[in-house]
Amino acid sequence: MKLSVSTAVYYRYSLVESIRRIAELGYSAVEIWGGRPHAYPDDMTDSKIDEIKKCIREYDLKISGLIPAQFRYPTNLSIEDEKIREASISYINHSINIADRLEIKYVSVCPGFTLFGQSRESGHNLFKDSLCRILEYAAKFNNIEILIEPAHKLETDIIIFIEDSLKLLEEINKLSLGIVLDTGHINVNKESFSDAVRLLGNHIKHIHIDDNLGYNDDHLIPGEGNINFEKVLLDLKKINYKGFLTVELGFGYTIDPDKAVYQSLRYLNKIGIK
Repeated sequence: MKLSVSTAVYYRYSLVESIRRIAELGYSAVEIWGGRPHAYPDDMTDSKIDEIKKCIREYDLKISGLIPAQFRYPTNLSIEDEKIREASISYINHSINIADRLEIKYVSVCPGFTLFGQSRESGHNLFKDSLCRILEYAAKFNNIEILIEPAHKLETDIIIFIEDSLKLLEEINKLSLGIVLDTGHINVNKESFSDAVRLLGNHIKHIHIDDNLGYNDDHLIPGEGNINFEKVLLDLKKINYKGFLTVELGFGYTIDPDKAVYQSLRYLNKIGIK
């Protein structure tokens, strides 16, 4: 297992400056956030992409994944408004273009949500259709996989629980589709991380590490909530998980991200995650 950190907490910094700071704090990998001002597709000029690649090479970093800006804004892959859904699919596909140019293997996709008066069945079917079209587009590129992130009821009513993820994986049945598990989401949902790991197994391609007290998706520094990360580590070892564990901190840390990012690293190193 390898440690990474999401650049999203460096919301007030350019992507290149964020990458430099993360590397200098001791991380060997970053997950790139696809929102502004980091890697929003419309902003990614050739010179900006070249600058990012140069910075990654300079610090000998890995990129654990790309997570386009989602959850509430600006996309909804489950909505009945076709103009919005088409634009959402296009946005994810343009993000896949960026992932390809930065040689990123994993692109995370969030489920979206229904609007008032729309059935959950409708939302599920529309999300599945959107996802199949995104997978078809991603297949044009070498080595890009799409990861679904199960969330919680404040973010989605489509893919929340382990059973929702299993149903979707079974219905689509594509090797290029996997799961990114978020420790905070599972804690808020009152589900068992052990059960999630056991049931999803090799479908798990990426892990988001963040903490909370089980009430809100606070994205706290690991160790500041009630999640047992030593048990998380043991559960992942049971399935021989070899992927990245990406620290994903909340908006409350964006004023002074260095401190929170470093504190997360120290805590995770202490319990045996390097």
